[in-house]
Amino acid sequence: MAEAREPDVSANDPLSARAETLARIRSANRASISDARTLSAEEAWRKIPRNYRDAGLLTESDRIELFTERLREYGAGVYSSQPAQVAGTIAEILQKRNKQTMLLSSDVDPNWLPQTGARFVSDNELSYAEMEACDGVLTGCTVAIAITGTLGLCHPSPLGRRALTLLPDYHLCVVDSAVILETVPEGIRAIEPHRTQPITLISGPSATADIEMTRIQGVHGPRVLDVVIVA
Repeated sequence: MAEAREPDVSANDPLSARAETLARIRSANRASISDARTLSAEEAWRKIPRNYRDAGLLTESDRIELFTERLREYGAGVYSSQPAQVAGTIAEILQKRNKQTMLLSSDVDPNWLPQTGARFVSDNELSYAEMEACDGVLTGCTVAIAITGTLGLCHPSPLGRRALTLLPDYHLCVVDSAVILETVPEGIRAIEPHRTQPITLISGPSATADIEMTRIQGVHGPRVLDVVIVA
């Protein structure tokens, strides 16, 4: 006859299991705190595993194609221009959009400006009301990320006040193909020299949705975004 065994109460006892789990958490936390105390903040940051791809593999033409595709998916207008034709391209876009008065950020190349058509206003500490009275803003771009279709603008130098990219209802951005990078890590490294400045990252026209999934554009930035890619 087999000998009867006492049931293993601890294996089925939820209180014992809970106590064991909490003990393991406390032990792990103590080890983590001990490690953190022996490492500087920079050393601890460098120990974080980074197994993602942090460099692009695409050619310049493929980066531009991917960036263009992403922008159009967001609903942005995308135009191509050669360096000598930027002013003409901008004139055509503003005429199409019926924009008469445009704000300028401080990085705008004077050669970009059409000689006829819209009036261009430099931001010399304009009031918010004066800025909102303009039809839109024309800016350059510090960095662009192809895989996310993101524009990176750094303030206050050389792009001017951050309000320029938030208050106007329309944003026309000129992007040199040389600043279009493939991946997010590359983009972050590119704006590292500007880390002490406010940075605006723009992925398509401003939009949000409420709990009923009603999409509204222009809540915290321009409703309409056009991008001129210069290559």
